Amino acid sequence: MESVLERNIELQDVLYEKIDGVARITINRPQVYNAFRGRTIKELIWAFRNAWDDNEIGAVILTGAGEKAFCVGGDQKEKGDEGGYDYNGGLGMGIGLEIEHLHQTIRNIPKPVIAAVNGYAIGGGHVLHVICDLTIAADTAKFGQTGPKVGSYDAGYGSAYLARVVGEKKAREIWYLCEQYTAEEGKELGLVNKIVPLAELQDAAMEWAQKIVEKSPTAIKMLKYSFNADSANIQGISQLAMGSLAMFYNTPESEEGRNAFLEKRPVNFRAFRK
Repeated sequence: MESVLERNIELQDVLYEKIDGVARITINRPQVYNAFRGRTIKELIWAFRNAWDDNEIGAVILTGAGEKAFCVGGDQKEKGDEGGYDYNGGLGMGIGLEIEHLHQTIRNIPKPVIAAVNGYAIGGGHVLHVICDLTIAADTAKFGQTGPKVGSYDAGYGSAYLARVVGEKKAREIWYLCEQYTAEEGKELGLVNKIVPLAELQDAAMEWAQKIVEKSPTAIKMLKYSFNADSANIQGISQLAMGSLAMFYNTPESEEGRNAFLEKRPVNFRAFRK
């Protein structure tokens, strides 16, 4: 494996390894349920690009460290007073540019990406698993959205593509109500391909990845391009959505969601209905 130091990247928030043609990328912030900050996103992009450029890699597994969470989205504690984030804390120039870059990288890497969901896949973490080609979930996994509860949203792939997966009515329910769904419910909705006991999750993901690696790389690449083509227009929607989100983060309405979360109090958005 190429040393990350040779590319002037020192991974702190992400674990990255290559095993028999499979790249495994692990969000390594279990102390905050693998919530991402700016550094996390940058390291994830680097890891996916590294796997993209390595012709010996035929599939990628994305997972979270520990047993509690795959990823619960953006770390609210790292969000600055101006809505933006720095390299170590956040996403630079607001959330839009970096997270959209990660979404595009996961979608466009010409190799299938398997989400191995080991716990909570909530908020921005839910979006990450939805974008992945396949999802294998532990029987303890939980899925759902929180954006409107904390003054945030993903009006790009997180909603438009989600509707392609689960249908318009269910996608609206997921975003409007912000409830949580079990692995079994996720499988019924089409969010999950397979459910296994937590102890078997990584082996199950690796088994599927190895099966993919044995297939024709050109055939797999062209199939992924074909699957993506029907929803390619969402890229433009995503750029608009993330740009608007970066601006929305500077508003008192969004700050109320963040502050309520940090202060562990009920959120009050009613003042913004006037």
